[in-house]
This record gives sequence, structure tokens and C-alpha cells, in this order.
Amino acid sequence: MNTAADRDERFLNRAVALSKKGMEMGAGGPFGCVIVREDEIVGEGYNQVTSINDPTAHAEVMAIRDACKNLGTYQLNDCEIFTSCEPCPMCLGAIYWARPKRVVYANTRAEAAAIDFDDDLIYREINIPINDRQIPFIHQPNKNAQAVFDEWKKWEGKTKY
Repeated sequence: MNTAADRDERFLNRAVALSKKGMEMGAGGPFGCVIVREDEIVGEGYNQVTSINDPTAHAEVMAIRDACKNLGTYQLNDCEIFTSCEPCPMCLGAIYWARPKRVVYANTRAEAAAIDFDDDLIYREINIPINDRQIPFIHQPNKNAQAVFDEWKKWEGKTKY
């Protein structure tokens, strides 16, 4: 009998297989992800940071891009994400923007840190006052930038997301 746990394990195993594939290909770190709608995989990804020279090419981001392209949408609210590791802060943000129903992950961020993928710096930086961050963030108000925001606020044809 197929239980919900069996189903989760099946999709999680596919994410883990992608993490191994990407690692063995030398594409990037050992991370894989699948996106599922009902019982169908609609998006897949593995880490490709070093192979395509893109620091945003994490497994979850690649899978979200793939699923959105395949489904013709920018929201995955009827989907689930299965990933080989607890998402980093960037992927966590991407996941919230995509709005899936849930996320199932295998390894923890502590386990990732133990193999030199330590996202703790970013988690800490998020909560530090902007003037105390390791990378300087300089607020420079710009009237043209504000005008675009004002125009967006009034724009009747916008698609809210």
C-alpha cells in the first residue's frame, strides 16, 4: 500500500538522485530538487553554481524556473517542493515567492555546514541592522525610482503577485 510517507520518500529520492548527478557531473554542490503537482514531477533542478558561473543556480531555484516554464505560470501554489537539503536563505525567499503548498527536505542546514556549505552567515546578516552588515548597503533616494513606484501604484494594468 502506498502511503503519503512512501510518496514523499519517492520524490525525495529523486531529488537526492539529482543532487548526486549534479555533483558527479561537476555541475556544483550536492543539492537536488523536484517540484511535484499532484503525482507528477513538473520541474527538476540540481546545483549548477560553478558550472554555469551563476551564484543563484541553486537546485531549488533551477527547479522553480523549470516548473514555472513547464506550467506557464509564476506561482506554484498547487505544487510541492522536494529537496535534498534544507533551503538556504536565497532559496527560501524564492520558495516563498513561488508559494508552493509545502516543502519536504532531507539534509539539514547544520549537515550542509558540516560539509562546508554554511549559510549561517546569511541567516545572521538578515537580522543585523543594515548599517552593521558585512557588505555595505547604501540607501540613496532617487526621485526617478520613486516616480516609477508611484506609477506602479496607480497602474490599472498591473498583475499583482
